[in-house]
Amino acid sequence: MDEKVTAVVDPETERLADPTEAIPKTKRTEGIALCLSGGGYRAMIFHVGVLWRLNEAGYLPRLKRVSSVSGGSITAGVLALQWPNLQFDASGVARQFQELVVEPLRSMASTPVDIRAGVARLVGILLPFTTIGDHVERAYRRHLFGDATLQDLPDTPRFVINATNLQSGVLWRFMKPYMADYRVGMVRQPKLPLARAVAASSAFPPFLSPVRLKLKHSDFAPGNGQDLEREPFTTRVVLTDGGVYDNLGLEPAKQFQTILVSDGGGKYESQPKPWRDWLCQLRRVLDTIDNQVRSLRKRHFIDAIQCKIHDGAYWGIRTNIDDYHAAVRIPCPIERTLALADTPTRLARMAEVRQERLINWGYAVCDAAMRAYVDAALPDPKGLPYPGSGV
Repeated sequence: MDEKVTAVVDPETERLADPTEAIPKTKRTEGIALCLSGGGYRAMIFHVGVLWRLNEAGYLPRLKRVSSVSGGSITAGVLALQWPNLQFDASGVARQFQELVVEPLRSMASTPVDIRAGVARLVGILLPFTTIGDHVERAYRRHLFGDATLQDLPDTPRFVINATNLQSGVLWRFMKPYMADYRVGMVRQPKLPLARAVAASSAFPPFLSPVRLKLKHSDFAPGNGQDLEREPFTTRVVLTDGGVYDNLGLEPAKQFQTILVSDGGGKYESQPKPWRDWLCQLRRVLDTIDNQVRSLRKRHFIDAIQCKIHDGAYWGIRTNIDDYHAAVRIPCPIERTLALADTPTRLARMAEVRQERLINWGYAVCDAAMRAYVDAALPDPKGLPYPGSGV
């Protein structure tokens, strides 16, 4: 007999959301959801260019949901925290976007986090009560989020920051109304630091993982979990990068009719001579499984767009911009954009010119995809954000 699935009530839509099934078109929510993928600083900065173009086109206030994982969650976290200060004009453009969103994220991209956190953790072996996740959280708190909590996120759009629960094997979602895992249950109105939520979402394994949450069983609203609403699942939650489960952040967005997916994920490299020792071979096998799952999600979403199951668009950091048959496209030679896509998946200091080129590339490919699949009447782009750097 199949296991019984207990649905979780989504306060935004006041309906039951079955986490294991597709949502029928007749029950989908009108509005636009934006998904920001993982990929370290590479994705974080690529998504800055995407948001730049969406802001310029007046699309940011039209978003109903922003779902993010890993590097995308750093970008989404800053956008969410600054949302009340963006001062959108009558055309939906935030005039302070560069000051409040772009500049802090570019400063973050100039700050090495993974190496410093790793060194701090090695030193911290003598202090076993700290974890590498604690060090990453402190970096985010110091440079981006301060003492903000999930309660400082806006009500609209709904920002969903995703991590992967290593205990239950499914998404753990952080948001203002609640944080939840459909198997473990729901904590309503969580006051968790925003920096910790983003640290959990970007806890890239194995070096930045895991991030642990110490909770009380009484924190959970009774009767919302499927089969794991008990200790220790409710008291010591062990989280890793959201991209382990869903690198595109699609799951929390699938209830919306229109979905925009920005993919800054990395490339699965060919390996002509795979290692034969057990440890390296195991890592290669896990990478192969991970790549296949990501590829399936991508293909499934693109098929859904082409078959008119969903409206929206997909663009990726490895996309050939010429594949989008938009009336206007910013010239972006494929050999240059692929070189940008090969930026390592790290939280390591990034040169300023590479930052500018990644922002330019995110801006250009978002523009082409939006024109081709979402809004052919989109006003012409004003030009690359950093014209002197190109791509």
